[in-house]
Order: sequence, then C-alpha cells, then structure tokens
Amino acid sequence: MKIKLFIHLYTICLLTFFLPLATYGVENVRKPVYAGSFYPSDKHELQQTINSLTGQVKKTAFAVPSHKTLKALILPHAGYIYSGLTASYASLVLSENQFSKVIIMGPDHRIGFNNCALSDADAYETPLGYARIHKDAEKLRNKNQMFGYLPVSDKNEHSIEVVLPFLQTYLKSFEIIPIVIGSGDYCTIAEAIGPLLNDKTLLVASSDLSHYLEYRQAVEKDKETINMVLNLEKDKLVKRDNSACGKIPILTIMDLAGKYGWEPVLLHYANSGETAGDRSRVVGYAAIAFYGEPIMEKESILKGLNEKQGQILIKLARKTIADKLGIKNKPEQDLSAISEDKSFKRLSGTFVTLKIHDQLRGCIGNLDNTDTITEGVKRNAINAAFNDFRFSPLTAKEFENVEIEISILSEPKPLKYKDGNDLVKKLRPNVDGVIIRKGFASATFLPQVWEQLPRPEDFLTHLCIKAGLSSDSWKSSKLEVLTYNVQYFEEEK
Repeated sequence: MKIKLFIHLYTICLLTFFLPLATYGVENVRKPVYAGSFYPSDKHELQQTINSLTGQVKKTAFAVPSHKTLKALILPHAGYIYSGLTASYASLVLSENQFSKVIIMGPDHRIGFNNCALSDADAYETPLGYARIHKDAEKLRNKNQMFGYLPVSDKNEHSIEVVLPFLQTYLKSFEIIPIVIGSGDYCTIAEAIGPLLNDKTLLVASSDLSHYLEYRQAVEKDKETINMVLNLEKDKLVKRDNSACGKIPILTIMDLAGKYGWEPVLLHYANSGETAGDRSRVVGYAAIAFYGEPIMEKESILKGLNEKQGQILIKLARKTIADKLGIKNKPEQDLSAISEDKSFKRLSGTFVTLKIHDQLRGCIGNLDNTDTITEGVKRNAINAAFNDFRFSPLTAKEFENVEIEISILSEPKPLKYKDGNDLVKKLRPNVDGVIIRKGFASATFLPQVWEQLPRPEDFLTHLCIKAGLSSDSWKSSKLEVLTYNVQYFEEEK
C-alpha cells in the first residue's frame, strides 16, 4: 500500500513539474541565452533584482497624460547592473493584465542582415517562465516578405530576451511578437505592424542610446537624441550617428506616433557611468512612454457587446443562411439568449462578411441605425450570401467552408478637414471605418480594410474607385467624409 501511495505521489510530482509546458502547449522553446550574464539565471535572484530596482522607482511621481492610454515604450537592453534601473521605470506605466499582446522590436547586434527576423518558436523562456508567441507573428511572416525566420539571429540576439523579465514582472500574462530588425525601411516596417495594434497591444522598442563616449559628451548627445524622439523629429534622427543601437525600432514607433497622434513622455535617463561603469566610456539608456487616444470611442465601449454575444450573432447569421439553403444546421444552435438579452435590441448599423479560405465571398451591411442588431444581422447575412452583385449566390456545398464575420457599427460622424493632406492626417488607420459621399456617389470601407491598405493615401484612392469616382477625388474634390468605429467578431474555429 505504501509503495502504491509513493508511486501515486511521485506521478503527481512529475505531472506538476511538467505542468507549465503542458499548460502552454509549448514544444519549440527559444531558451534563454543571456541568463547568468546580462541578468541572473536563478529565478528568485532575478525576482529580487527586479523588485529591488522597482522599489527605487516607485518613489518617483508620475502622472499619466489625461484621457490617454499607453501605446508604446522605449526600454534599454544592457546588463541589469547598468540599465536595469532605467528599464524598471516601466513599472510606473505597466500593470498586471494591462496588455494581452506585446510586439517587441530589437536591433540586430550579432549577425548583419536586411529587413526583419521573426522567431518560429512557440515561446520564449526566461527564468521567470514562458512568454508564448502570438499567432499574429506567423501571420506577419506569411503575409510580408520583410519578415522571415533567421535561426542564427534567433539563437544569438539579446535585445528581445533582456527586456522580457521586466515585462513578465509587471504585466504577468501576455503573448509576444519578437521582431529582430536588421537594416531596413522603418516606414515599411511601421506599415506592416500598424494593422496588428489595438488597445490590448503594447509596442516596445528595445534600444540603448549612444555608445562609448566620455560621460559629459554622452549626456549632451543623448539629451539631443531624446529631444528628437520627444519632438518626433524622424528626419534628424535618421541622419544621426551613434544615437541609438535600436534606431530603426525607435523610428518605427515615432512613425506610428506621428500617424496616430501619440504623445511621447520621458520616464528616465541614465548612463552606465552613473550606475556601474567607468565614466570614460559610457552607454546611454532611456525609458520613454507613448500615449494616445483609446481606439474604441467611449460611447462604443459603453454600448459594446462582449465576445460571447458576438459569437451568438455569428450563430444567428449561420442559421439564417442555412435555413435559406434548406440545410439543417449541425449542431443545432441555442439562440434563446437573443430574445432575453436587451443588448441585441439596440439600433445599430451592421455588416456581415463571408469568406472561404480567407478569400472574400460576400459582404453586405447597413450604415444607418434603423434596425435592431438582430434584424440587421439576419437581413445582411441573407444579402451577403445571395445578393452581393460581385458574386454568384452561395451554394450548399460552399456553405460548408464559409467563415462568418460580424461588424457592429457606431453611429457615423462627419469629419471636418481642409484639404487632401489634412484628411490623410486626420484619418486613424486600423481604427476608422470611412464613408465618402459626393452627389449620388458613395462608398464605405470597414476598419478591417486597413489591413490590406495601411497607407491612408491608398485607402482613400481605392475607396474613391469603389464609389465610382476618379481615384484622386480625395485630393482635389471636397468630399463629404464620415467616420465610425466597429466591434468586430470572427467565427470561432
């Protein structure tokens, strides 16, 4: 009996020991390479180190910009005895579960390559545990040739790994997109990353500042560099030598900050001469936070549906199409919640989008709020399946492979602008759905279209063509422009 009990307890211990791997479903792990050199390899020592640094920072007063949310951070990546104090200033702006996805851009120090390298691992490991890699990393790699897999970089680069323990300490649970950047065009990188951003995504540039200058010279040079970042002076920073090893990641954030109206705020500056190094050759470090408007408007948040409600609407759309085709929907959908939930009775514009193998198969909707959400979803599901003039009516055979997406619209609001250049500046990529009108001509693009057309100029050009106007009408003609927000739900697979 004692032997059986021992075996049972031993089995439990083994399962407990391997539980983190099983829980995460991690098979391909990028192991820590710089634990024990840049930072402690022992979990408890690492926790104590970060907690001690954070304790010093917590004494600092910091006021979050009014009505703004955190969008991006610049953090250093040197050994913790040198840059750890500056990196720990992230504790002033980060909190547990604040973000579910973190895009970390670090510069290449080891290899020398063009464009960007994205790990194909399932997770990064540090002594504090696993940071699982977000599914958007694979999408980015598959959709854009700029982002490839480079094993030798993945195994040797430290700029991603070194900032992770700070993020794990302050955010706790999140997934990452680790991007190592070689030489490349920051504008193109920003265009690719822009569609991945939302209110639950943090963008991080891992970078130190000037390298191996005399203390006073370094302070002066770093101060000038920091001012360029705070003033979003990209053209000046591009031309500046020995300004930051992660200059391209920083420029990428600056480019997005200019497009989205993010406000940079300096959290801390120091150099190695002030922490643990010789003052004859120092390296500079800065922590800078970028704040912007929440992506969803307040009224949309207050009236928004949750994910469970969104999936119920998708089931309603699927059943509506199945009934029209004479197909018995399997399994039978429980839609009783629709009659019980007052949220579905709200008047709102809706769109139903159908795709097969990620290719558009129909999309119809209404912009006005004359119908309830349920009425709009049912009507637009039928129209998307059978009345979209771009496609033949959906068949029963196709229905088996159809993927359904539902968009719930906020009330469109007029956008005032002076000219084409002003219009480009005022549009918010990945946020705004846009309606244009001129006489009897009109058209709209949902915010999801920004994924295919991330440049406002291209977005407007294609929207004008859709409306039957000349492609450059947005430049020369005074169009009526309205914008709206969308709650967007994809069918669970």
